[in-house]
Amino acid sequence: MTSLPDRLEAGSPYPLGATCIDGGINFAVFSANAEKIELCIFSPDGKRELRRYELPEWTDEVWHGYLPDVGPGVLYGYRAHGPYEPEQGHRFNPNKLLLDPYARKLHGQIKWTDALHGYKVRSRKEDLSFDTRDSAPAMPKGVVVDDHFDWLQDRRPNTPWSETVVYEAHVKGLTKLFELVPPRERGTYAALGHPKVIEHLKKLGVTALELMPIHAFTQDRFLQEKGLRNYWGYNTLSFFAPEQSYFATDSQDELRRAVRRLHSAGIEVILDVVYNHTCEGSEKGPTLSWRGLDNASYYRLVKDQPRYAINDTGTGNTLNTDKARVIQMIADSLRYWATSFGIDGFRFDLGLTLGRTETGFDSGHAFFDVLRQDPVLGKLKLSTEPWDIGPGGYQLGNFPPGFAEWNDKYRDTVRKFWRGDPSQRGDLAARLSGSGDLFDRRARRPWASVNLLAAHDGFTLYDTVAYEQRHNEANKEDNRDGHSENYSRNWGAEGETDDEGIKATRATVQRSMLTTLFASLGTPMLVAGDEFGRTQGGNNNAYCQDDEISWLDWSRAASPEGKSLFDFTSRLADLRRRYPVLRSKSFLYGQNSPGHGVNDIEWWDERGEQLSSDDWNNPDGRALLMRRAVKLDSGEIEAVSLLLNASDDTITFTLPPPHSDRVVLIDSTRPDLREEAIGDEYELGAHGAALIAWKVAPEATGQDDGEA
Repeated sequence: MTSLPDRLEAGSPYPLGATCIDGGINFAVFSANAEKIELCIFSPDGKRELRRYELPEWTDEVWHGYLPDVGPGVLYGYRAHGPYEPEQGHRFNPNKLLLDPYARKLHGQIKWTDALHGYKVRSRKEDLSFDTRDSAPAMPKGVVVDDHFDWLQDRRPNTPWSETVVYEAHVKGLTKLFELVPPRERGTYAALGHPKVIEHLKKLGVTALELMPIHAFTQDRFLQEKGLRNYWGYNTLSFFAPEQSYFATDSQDELRRAVRRLHSAGIEVILDVVYNHTCEGSEKGPTLSWRGLDNASYYRLVKDQPRYAINDTGTGNTLNTDKARVIQMIADSLRYWATSFGIDGFRFDLGLTLGRTETGFDSGHAFFDVLRQDPVLGKLKLSTEPWDIGPGGYQLGNFPPGFAEWNDKYRDTVRKFWRGDPSQRGDLAARLSGSGDLFDRRARRPWASVNLLAAHDGFTLYDTVAYEQRHNEANKEDNRDGHSENYSRNWGAEGETDDEGIKATRATVQRSMLTTLFASLGTPMLVAGDEFGRTQGGNNNAYCQDDEISWLDWSRAASPEGKSLFDFTSRLADLRRRYPVLRSKSFLYGQNSPGHGVNDIEWWDERGEQLSSDDWNNPDGRALLMRRAVKLDSGEIEAVSLLLNASDDTITFTLPPPHSDRVVLIDSTRPDLREEAIGDEYELGAHGAALIAWKVAPEATGQDDGEA
């Protein structure tokens, strides 16, 4: 590094962060309550503080300065001076080195020590005490980067929501054990763009790869002390910097190249993002960035007791999106990932929290308005997790237009129906038809319901049919963590078994659940590995398992059972592509007829009779037939029927009129079936699901004039 000047020039308050401009670097950081902020420049190894500069200007609550004659690669951090008055919400301590909230690359890892706290951890005054130790040796440093990358040849897939199939995966877990990827690349961003990974995704038929958090995150102290790791990554340390441990190389372009290759294959990339809280925890947590820069601005604090953080997230703190600068930080972060890394969409962890005000959730919150009107972000896929642990913390269906929502009611209803719970037909019908009872308002569409059978949080699909109890002993919390009710059934044995009958039933039920998923209106989401029977050994909260419990075991994909399930799942995705009626863009209520007396959606029982109120409420009803129909551009009427048999016995379904030629497309009880012509009845095995299609030509006039 060239010799550093004695002082900073004034610089500019925009843009926030460290930006290479005119042969130097502009530094800008927000703090409404600081009295002085210092910029610290470090040696290339991050061990020595070379110079400390006072940021010379404060404009619109942004502190800023310009460092000439330097470029990318500079390591830096901040120290913020101001009142240390926890009872007033202020926790300034210039002894603590602070990460720039806009840092785009990090050097080093957190080294856990009590010196990272702004107070004396063991003091009887607790967080009202003041710690004078320098935290810099234990802190990662921000790195100034040049983000130029050639995106000119890149073309975003821009897959319509109604045609989207989401595949949720963990960057490391997806490929760590994938032997077709070079050893050095396994578990990294580079592997995401490997031809064999892309080939798997393309064969499966997914259109969007949704990555669990890749924002730089912390390895929590309490986990490290137990010999565990934060595997999932839901504890953000930087909203702009990619997680460094996932790189195979020293270049952040590795991630950009992977995204570009996925785009070339027609696959979008969605990020799971965590803006509801940060890694600094409660008021007794460490001072790493936001808390030291302006605790009272960044976090929601208890009214009249601002010493204490509001904990609507269950992680100790909650970001305050009532503050314009906090919304700006989130929007700037999203826009950065969209433009600099080519990201196609975002899934907001505990998205309800982002719409909170002092009085509760507000679907008209400024946060949502900012995203919806943004010329970049408004075009992307935005989905959310519609709950948190705060008051009124369940708002499924109540988000504004433009957002899709994870539908846990869909997951739970489908699981309960297939394990044989009574009185599920009515609720299941609502879920199969896009959950219009929840989402059909303000011109929202069925795609707003993200339909899932499983997610990273909870049992895998296989474990849903193999375990009735959670088995989280490896988490070292005495098996007390994780969901207690998973709506699962083991079909006769807990966990792995050699009983061929049990194994056959489990395989059938998995296929039936997948058939249900792909035949439902809404956006289907698969979890990586569910397509070949991935298991976590009954662990339904594997957030701290950075090992074989969480990593995909690709040997299962190569097994006969795994190959069979993968083939079945890919055929379902193909059927969804081929038959537009399976992914209708609009809600259907059986009120519109495409012709020949057939309505857009109809419900029947196994006798070929439409269900009465008593039938819907029959607790023993285990069979259901849903038929959806559409008029094609050719004028033909095309219909697909979904037959469901959740009973323990084979059922013969009488198919409702018109009596045209019919083809069974797929049957979960006969996985080797490849389309077969049938008559007016169909025999469906126990725990089975099937899709049956027919067409009626436009010139046909009688119910018996059909054309397959």
